[in-house]
Amino acid sequence: MTIAAILKGRQAVVTLTAEVTVAQAAALFAHHRIGAAPVMVDGRVAGVFSERDVIRCLAEQGAAGLGLAVGTLMTTPVIFVAPRDAVIGALSLMTARRIRHLPVLDSGTLVGFVSIGDLVKYRIERIEADAAAMRDYIQSA
Repeated sequence: MTIAAILKGRQAVVTLTAEVTVAQAAALFAHHRIGAAPVMVDGRVAGVFSERDVIRCLAEQGAAGLGLAVGTLMTTPVIFVAPRDAVIGALSLMTARRIRHLPVLDSGTLVGFVSIGDLVKYRIERIEADAAAMRDYIQSA
């Protein structure tokens, strides 16, 4: 089970530029019903901006923080996975680093973005499919 399996059939990744304001990013998150997005600079992932970053900004800056650029607040350095990486490895990385979103990079190019929810859902589906196959095998024996 690799990250590539999760990315199959996905739409394009919603991204931000470093100049986007916190208010604009929050509106984008609400519109797309997402919790984070990679921040792109010169075609490369420079960081990740998330709901946690919005909350931290508001707690520290108040309403004035809504006008700040996400490039000054994004989480760096970028922690990422590759399409060939195992789902369980990505889950372990996210748990250890206490992060909920990972860019998926292939040779430095953004090819996807996964959340811990995506990975857990996929893992549960695979476990349930394996259990059903085992039940069928036992019943047919």
